[in-house]
Amino acid sequence: MSDTTRPRAVVAGASGFIGRAIVAALIDDGYDVATIGRSSPTRWDAPLAIAAAVDGAELLVNLAGKSVNCRYTARNRDEILRSRVATTRALREAVAAASFPPRVWINASTATIYRHATDAPHTEADGVLGTGFSVDVARAWERELFTGSLPRTRRVALRMAIVLGPGPATRALLRIARVGLGGPHVDGPWFPHRRYRGIGPHATPAASPGWHRTRGRQRFSWVHLDDVVEAVRFVRDRDDLSGPINVAAPHASDNRALMRGIRRAVGAPFGLPAHRWMLEPAMWALRTEPELVLKSRWVEPERLVDAGFAFRHESLDDALASP
Repeated sequence: MSDTTRPRAVVAGASGFIGRAIVAALIDDGYDVATIGRSSPTRWDAPLAIAAAVDGAELLVNLAGKSVNCRYTARNRDEILRSRVATTRALREAVAAASFPPRVWINASTATIYRHATDAPHTEADGVLGTGFSVDVARAWERELFTGSLPRTRRVALRMAIVLGPGPATRALLRIARVGLGGPHVDGPWFPHRRYRGIGPHATPAASPGWHRTRGRQRFSWVHLDDVVEAVRFVRDRDDLSGPINVAAPHASDNRALMRGIRRAVGAPFGLPAHRWMLEPAMWALRTEPELVLKSRWVEPERLVDAGFAFRHESLDDALASP
């Protein structure tokens, strides 16, 4: 039986590697934690149970959504979008109907919402949103979060960079190195395809992926799982923080430095440069997308830093070496 004097938190999408870490941290912080998910006691197909879980909770954290570490087939594209928007909508409706709604709702988002950038980093204040599939998913996700009036609930969208640690992004990078593609990843021309085309009612025009002459110098913004957990705690406790928050280590790396670190992690003494004509079939075999390593992701956590947040992992080598 739970102690009724303990605050209650609700974590949706708690079965992933970020969700498991956040649940453990909240339990350590003294919360009773209820979870919502396909394999949780409260499931997405039970709106009354969702409403009961949310009503009276102090904190709501939503991480639900199909992993983007997959091929962007038509079915996967639809499910990536649906699994984010529909779950966020279900939670928003539950919060709106609650007699005692959560004080703060922290919802996952993604730093992939910003355009490919090599000229300057994106902050929350002056970042430029991009176009195409991944951006449209992020836009729709945040639009659903911030729709309508919830005057008693502070809403925050965590625009997370690629999260390092024992999770899917790190595993994908390690696999790339192990199959011999551990050098810098060099963009170049490729046959037209429509996997990255826009999606949803507000789809943006990005029918072809195009390419960028980055020569392996595309920027790589990242954040370690430890800092994601601490950012959730920090934002939870700061009533002055709402809206989009970039969650990325302060000093972005680039692809060349990233792959040097990955090679060290797998014990590969060297790695051949992987041009796009090599990456495309390799990524097809690994059932993921070249966008993971070819898009220049350059994000700065301006709002967190200005608010006094201290990152545990500011060095990429340290983050790759940390479990």
